[in-house]
Order: sequence, then structure tokens, then C-alpha cells
Amino acid sequence: MDAAPAGKDRVLCHGFSTVTVLLILVLALGFKQNKHGFSQLQRNNDVSFCRICVITLAEAHPLLQSGKTIKSINYQISANCSRLQNKVSGKSKRGAQFLTELAPLCRISSSDGEEYTIYSCIRGRLIEVNENILSNPAILQEKPSTEGYIAVVLPKFEESKSITQGLLTQKEYEEVLLKRLNSSS
Repeated sequence: MDAAPAGKDRVLCHGFSTVTVLLILVLALGFKQNKHGFSQLQRNNDVSFCRICVITLAEAHPLLQSGKTIKSINYQISANCSRLQNKVSGKSKRGAQFLTELAPLCRISSSDGEEYTIYSCIRGRLIEVNENILSNPAILQEKPSTEGYIAVVLPKFEESKSITQGLLTQKEYEEVLLKRLNSSS
């Protein structure tokens, strides 16, 4: 087995999802982006395919447009479900909440009264949510692809490759956004 790449040899890749305007950051040795507006982070440790996905807002998300200010972020999805109650332990990530593509991760309210539900867009286990954005929501806008991430999701191993292949490149994502802009005008 090959050793894991050193930190400087690992590459952060972006994948976009145009449906929800999220960015899935992919720590991998390649670059892809997703159709649902988010990016995903994956890395290749050895022969096995690591499948860590970091959910963030894409540049085109309305919350990142000028004039928007984030008022609050709420990980309480329903009366019985809070993403903050996610307790993960061990190598197999026991206790992690399982997410479907349409599972809400959080709700973000802006100062203009709009509320945005951020969906997982990936099937897998919720590894962590970024509690730092609760006390400092501005980092979601200032540093969306680093400290302002929303959550970390671990897809099923057998689905991780198809998830990565379903992501759009930066160029493909920009083309989709341009088509949307042209069709709405």
C-alpha cells in the first residue's frame, strides 16, 4: 500500500451543485464540481478512495451576493431533529445522523427576511457541523470555502466515486449559471 500524500501534496478540489447553489469541497487528487450548487472535499489516501465531503455555499448563492447580511443560522431541522445533537464516535462513525440528498442541514436567515434551507445534496453520514458559524455568521460570507463551511458528510464508500463523477467542473458550473441568467432575462 502507498502512503498517504503529504499535506502539501493533497489537493482541495471543488465540485458544484447548481440545484441548491452549494459548493462541495473535495480533498482529492483531481478537480470536479457538482450540479447542486455546492462543493465537496475528498482525498486519495492510498488504493482506497477517501470520501470526505465538506458542504459550503457556492459563490453564486444568493447569501453571498452583495447587500445580503446573515442574521442567523439554525441547525434545528424539526422539533425532534437537531444537527447539533449529532454524536459521532469511532472509526466507523457510530451515532452519525444519516442524510439523504434532500435532507436539510440548516436554515439560514438573512437581514432582508429571506430564509434559505441548505440541503445535504449527498447521501451519507453527518460527521460534523460547523458550530463556529453560529456565533460568527459573517465567516459564512467572508470565508465560505474554509472556516465558513456548513457541514462535513461522509458518503457510503460504494457511492463516493459516483458522487465525485456527478460534480461539475468550474467551467461547467459557470456555463450552467450563464444559461440560467440568460433564460431568466
